[in-house]
Amino acid sequence: MREVVIKALLVDPSNNTPVVLLKDRTSRRAMPIWIGEAEAISIAFGLQSEEFARPLTHVLMTRVIEGLEASVEKVIIKGMEDSTFFASVFLRDPEGGLQEYDARPSDSLALSLRSGCPIFVADDVFDGAAIESPFADEDEFHDFIESEFDLRAFKRHGGGTAGGEADASDEDAD
Repeated sequence: MREVVIKALLVDPSNNTPVVLLKDRTSRRAMPIWIGEAEAISIAFGLQSEEFARPLTHVLMTRVIEGLEASVEKVIIKGMEDSTFFASVFLRDPEGGLQEYDARPSDSLALSLRSGCPIFVADDVFDGAAIESPFADEDEFHDFIESEFDLRAFKRHGGGTAGGEADASDEDAD
């Protein structure tokens, strides 16, 4: 398994579908996941450490987990089948036990931003969906995203959608 960070939240210009870009912490490789608009909004607010006037679902989930004296230990994107990603959220209960819950990757990512837990991707999933990024530092990355990023290249390399979410070719992401 490899640890990743949410590097960017983008919009696929071919169909206006949000895409979250996960970057491996130890290499120049990155993996995109097409997500729904509601999850993109939650991820965007989480990345900016901002909140709506009323709590979004992922904020509510975090508060409920904390209220039950549990914590989010980690998020793992563990599989991909037919271009759909599958993830698990791991919660540490008050007695120290670890519970695994099936979740969509986009929900898992939004929850990880609120809880501060690490995000992992199974090696076989990452190897099958990621490409080598053509940037060496932050400035090159931002220039690349703004002027050269072609999501179609990721699709050709096996990138897919978050589990249970619409494929990037669908008109409406969920």
